Amino acid sequence: MTKQTIAYERLEKFTEDVFLKVGLDKNSAWQIANHLVSANLRGVDSHGVTRIPLYAERLLNKNISMGSEVELLNDAPSYTWVDGKNKHGILVAQQSVELAVKKAKENGIAVVGVKNSNHFGMLAYYGKYAIQHDCIAVITSNASPSMPPWGGKERFFGTSPICYAIPGGEESCIIGDMATSVVARGKIRLAAANNEKIPSGWAINKEGKSTVNPDEVLDGGMVLPMAGPKGYSLVVFIETLSSILTGAAFGPYVGGITDPKEQNIGHFFLVMRADIFQSLNNFKASMDQMIREIKNVEKMEGIEEIFLPGELEMKMEEKRKKEGVPLSEEVYNHLIQFGEKMKANTELIRK
Repeated sequence: MTKQTIAYERLEKFTEDVFLKVGLDKNSAWQIANHLVSANLRGVDSHGVTRIPLYAERLLNKNISMGSEVELLNDAPSYTWVDGKNKHGILVAQQSVELAVKKAKENGIAVVGVKNSNHFGMLAYYGKYAIQHDCIAVITSNASPSMPPWGGKERFFGTSPICYAIPGGEESCIIGDMATSVVARGKIRLAAANNEKIPSGWAINKEGKSTVNPDEVLDGGMVLPMAGPKGYSLVVFIETLSSILTGAAFGPYVGGITDPKEQNIGHFFLVMRADIFQSLNNFKASMDQMIREIKNVEKMEGIEEIFLPGELEMKMEEKRKKEGVPLSEEVYNHLIQFGEKMKANTELIRK
């Protein structure tokens, strides 16, 4: 497949310009741009710049409220309930994780629950922010329905992602970020955009039969829970934290990302200082020891290296920062066309 490779700084400037043309202020436009390009840098292309037109059109169509102002409904020393006021999910979530980290630094541990938000991109982005402040984070969100409960063939749950983030010392940090479906629905969208088939076992069509055609999945089909009933069990827990606890919409009542209505997605942030039980130096030294011993475990035949959660993404980030971000011809052309439509500076991403 033909690919265009764009320097990440230029891709971020282009993305920022698009959202400035949409009508966001400079800080909000940069925040969304930095988030999307960060996803591409980590190799999470399904949550990267391919989402520019979708996000921008929801803002233009007023399905998402312009601006970034949220409301704190219940603000206590160790917890806060946030009303996202239907603002862009990335802007709502960034404020929420910053608030959670601030409270955790002051009080040891903090919880922030969010309602009335929208799709908020890649969870690892927020986990990385917590790590930069020597905090451990657990982050969850619900999403628009695209997955059945185990054994069902009707959409009920979203892909309900969960992320945990842990700082390291001399060794790198650990960031586990995953959808609780076999695969994130964004990867189905990306496969469809690239005219690619998907692997068997990822999803079913609207008749409840296995399919390798991403268009069948997007046309009323469903992704499946990872690990069968175990994944389904985890989804129920995540849905409870993200929506029932926070007062957001749950399950089939969450608005779709392409629907002309509010999504009312819920998020949950649990952040704690890494030194609440022992010194930060001791914590980091123990983390480093565990990481080194994991890496040195005797390997199975055919395995060259044991990777830690998030390590492959960090290696990819280093590589793409040097070499640029590869975009399929389909995605690249779509961005050029949309950029021209928005009167954004497409020269930033042209060869």
